[in-house]
Amino acid sequence: MTQLSAITLPFVAGCVGGAMNALAGGGSFATLPSLIALGLPANIANATSNVALLPGAGASALAYRKELIPLGGVGWRTLALITFVGGLAGSALLVVTPSRAFDLIVPWLLLFAFLVMVFGTRASAWLHARVTIGPRTLVVAQAMLGTYGGYFGGGVGLITTAVYGLLANVSPRALFAQRTLMLAVANFAAAFVFMWFGMVRWQAALPMLLGGILGGWLGAVVGKRLSPLAVRIWTLAVTGATTAVFFWRAYG
Repeated sequence: MTQLSAITLPFVAGCVGGAMNALAGGGSFATLPSLIALGLPANIANATSNVALLPGAGASALAYRKELIPLGGVGWRTLALITFVGGLAGSALLVVTPSRAFDLIVPWLLLFAFLVMVFGTRASAWLHARVTIGPRTLVVAQAMLGTYGGYFGGGVGLITTAVYGLLANVSPRALFAQRTLMLAVANFAAAFVFMWFGMVRWQAALPMLLGGILGGWLGAVVGKRLSPLAVRIWTLAVTGATTAVFFWRAYG
């Protein structure tokens, strides 16, 4: 791969990933494959992707800041603190996961995120009609989401949307601000751990980081005007294709 390609590929992937995170989540479905295509091990690629997408997630959260409100009776600051602690725990778990083991785990995490995207909204509506869940459950769920976001983060925005829909009975569009902030907080916590243990490959992270900022800002702007159906079709196409590729890579 040429030097130009080694810069262009992560930059473009960062743009796409940043926009996806701003719209519905799942940005790592775009960034992770590009980093692995550059020859990085899956766990190093995941850590690099996490750090590279952090500024874009922050830019999106900033764009939505005026829409932040309590969720399901729990303040957004409390949820952010829980997410930060969970992100630290999840990223520490990734540090001790062997590279080969992570290669085998990743496809299943991607499949889980894809299935949540396909069935999450309907499942949330069905369960919410039958189950009453209070703030305590939301706090526990947020801790799990933060841990997952720190460990892998693939599709965590999609999963968060489904979980919030169940626990707080809020429409996906109304969740943009809270979901985007929690994604940024989980990435921020994990970035400390990944950089401390030297898991970030900066030659790929820097162009992806710049692309993520651009994509995150543009995605937030477009997200205020784009129809939910268009967002869903785009996200399903990217997540489905990436999941299939990673299963082939690990088990094919």
